[in-house]
Amino acid sequence: MTQPDRGLSHAGRDASGDDDLLDDPGRLEATDTGGLLRAAATAGAQVRSTTAAAAEADLAQLRGDRPRALVLLTRPGAAPAAAPLLLALLGPSCPVPVVTTRSVPMWVGALDVVLASTTDPGDRELAEGIDRAVRRGAQVVLTAPADGPVAAAAAGRAVLLVPRIEVPPTLTLPRALTAGLLVLDTLKLLETDTEALAGELDREAERNYVAHESLVNPAKALALRLQGRTPLLWGTDPVATAVAGHCAGALAAHAGVVAHAAGFPEAAALPVLRQEASRAGSEADLFDDPFEESFGDQSGHRMPAMRPVLLGVPTPYAAARYQAERAAALEALPGADPVTADEELMAHHDDPGAATFAAAVLALRFDFAALYLGLGRGLLGGPGWVSWTGALGPQLND
Repeated sequence: MTQPDRGLSHAGRDASGDDDLLDDPGRLEATDTGGLLRAAATAGAQVRSTTAAAAEADLAQLRGDRPRALVLLTRPGAAPAAAPLLLALLGPSCPVPVVTTRSVPMWVGALDVVLASTTDPGDRELAEGIDRAVRRGAQVVLTAPADGPVAAAAAGRAVLLVPRIEVPPTLTLPRALTAGLLVLDTLKLLETDTEALAGELDREAERNYVAHESLVNPAKALALRLQGRTPLLWGTDPVATAVAGHCAGALAAHAGVVAHAAGFPEAAALPVLRQEASRAGSEADLFDDPFEESFGDQSGHRMPAMRPVLLGVPTPYAAARYQAERAAALEALPGADPVTADEELMAHHDDPGAATFAAAVLALRFDFAALYLGLGRGLLGGPGWVSWTGALGPQLND
């Protein structure tokens, strides 16, 4: 079988990519003309700057009676990942109804709290929704750029958190998540030490530093395991399932990889997919050509083999139940790749903050892994590539 070209040329943009590139820091940094790896490493700084912005904007003014409902808007950007994660962290015992929705509901009123996050200052639908919510007396917390229709709709009538660190929209989950966690803390629904969260993200960024080789770099190791595969990102608990959705988005955004994200019970109900997953992911295939194990349709088209990945997060509620479900998932898929946060975080599953920290760490690890995959495939950076700032990379010589 003809082996795929593993170069970084335009023609070599295949599912495999360049294995050697990941352990060559000099080439990686030269390829990353948009500074995406540096941007991902600002996750801890995003948490700290958002916390500081919330203090200056007097987020504490939300204190008082618990709201009738907490509305989490899922506008394009990081919010569609942050909202399900916040909901999962709250758990089934949350005393306040939580609604996740793309647009401000018509029933929003003075007893409700609305949380929104966007990187698009010209989002007209969001601007109209924010204006309607504040006119009806709802308390609104908005993370958005300082200029544009969205900020204008909130000006003087809502808590506006203006981002202080410029990063690509696809790497803003730490910012959106922190804003939500601060709201939950203020409403006394979920307590979070955001300084400790920032510290954990700093440590994860250090572990995934470009100069660290794949043997000690968890993001590079993960990228190599996913390379040339179709990832099946299955959570063994509600928090991990929410994280899986973000991970699938990161792989699509940065590496052009299409992944299936779901909870393991939901995935297990898909018989053919589960059958294929049970055939994939053996330890031996880590060193095999994934295209040799591909399967095809009746027309003979070949598709990359699957890589089942079981995500796990220490869940403070019903911990024993989800540990049992995780054990059952590992038994059903003995060749699956279990991915969790580091052992220190996983050991403190009874600590309510541990789930938040572990979820954020896993999300950041997949951000880095997706970036390494995209760089290895020649999809990010390099000559002629337009970065997220709009600046062109070095041009090819005639």
